[in-house]
Amino acid sequence: MFEEITKDILAVGVNDPEIKLFENQYELPEGMAYNSYLIMDEKVCLMDSVDLDVKDEWLNNVKEALNGRDIDYIVVQHMEPDHSGSLDAIIKAYPNIRIKTSAQAAKLIGDFFDEDYSDKIDIIKEGDALSLGSHELTFVAAPMVHWPEVIMSYDKTAKVLFSADAFGKFGVRESEPDDWACEARRYYFNIVGKYGIQVQNLLKKVAAFDIEKILALHGPYLPQNEELGYYLDKYQKWSTYTPEDEGVAVIFASIHGQGTKQAAHYISEQLEAKGIKAPVTDICNDDMHEGVEDAFRYDRMVICASSYDADLFTPMITFLNILRIKNYQNRKVGIIENGAWGPTAGRIMKETVSGFKNVEIVEPMVTVKGTLKDDSRAAIDELVKALV
Repeated sequence: MFEEITKDILAVGVNDPEIKLFENQYELPEGMAYNSYLIMDEKVCLMDSVDLDVKDEWLNNVKEALNGRDIDYIVVQHMEPDHSGSLDAIIKAYPNIRIKTSAQAAKLIGDFFDEDYSDKIDIIKEGDALSLGSHELTFVAAPMVHWPEVIMSYDKTAKVLFSADAFGKFGVRESEPDDWACEARRYYFNIVGKYGIQVQNLLKKVAAFDIEKILALHGPYLPQNEELGYYLDKYQKWSTYTPEDEGVAVIFASIHGQGTKQAAHYISEQLEAKGIKAPVTDICNDDMHEGVEDAFRYDRMVICASSYDADLFTPMITFLNILRIKNYQNRKVGIIENGAWGPTAGRIMKETVSGFKNVEIVEPMVTVKGTLKDDSRAAIDELVKALV
């Protein structure tokens, strides 16, 4: 099946509701969309391919949409395997096709496939144009959003930005629009979040275009329920590491689900009682990457973890390392440690967070010894006052 986005632009991508993990780490409760687009003009241009796992359905979609026509060009915007895995198959199915892509992507084609397709490749760079008849594509370099070879394509006739992995989200394309921001936020910070400066550079470039639609390689075709400015504003906030909402993300890692868990829920309850939103994430049992999303969404965070082997309980080590990699910054952080006979978690969490950019550690640091008691509750109450 294919979908008509405009009279000349057809969506031929595939929903995969069966996939459970994206990049073998991000949970996909609703699956994933792999988008690809055909521009039907005097020349026919295919925008990207799809993951190898959905190759056959995609090839059928392309064949149906072409209705007997051949493909003149495929624009390879991004060489990650979920978008280039079926490139080899489309070349074999349509041997007259020419590949329009960046110099770095051309090298990656040679790295990812055994066959030599160099005689089919035309190198494109920022500012180059490709005329298809009434449609003309202008290419925009988007290095590190989120691979170095990425280009995007602007169709000035349709006022469409083909945005590669930018403006994507987890999940399949919905027949009825849902809350784009939730899964787009989790997608952004876990996949693109490290590259805020590069996203800022890209936003400045695309501001010069008159855009009515954004067609990403994952998720829905934008806009959905909101004006286009809604999505651009989210990316502006996210890429400048500006807190999106006031609140406290409470993140905890508890070995036995007792004292540390009690402390996390207690501080959340006390904050909520004062009108402060304080969602709790158990990174041992919940999706850790939801915790990453909340850490970036809110202007404050409390991390609660057990001591372990004279160090820090390993799920919290992993969580803080993800924040480090993704450039967590511009927030306030409170710390609660647990350690009955030798608390070490707080010191290590404090040392780690102190290395983040423009992060203020909120005192007091609270120590719970075993389970939550009156003295540790009182200390948490003091931390609540400081956070509020």
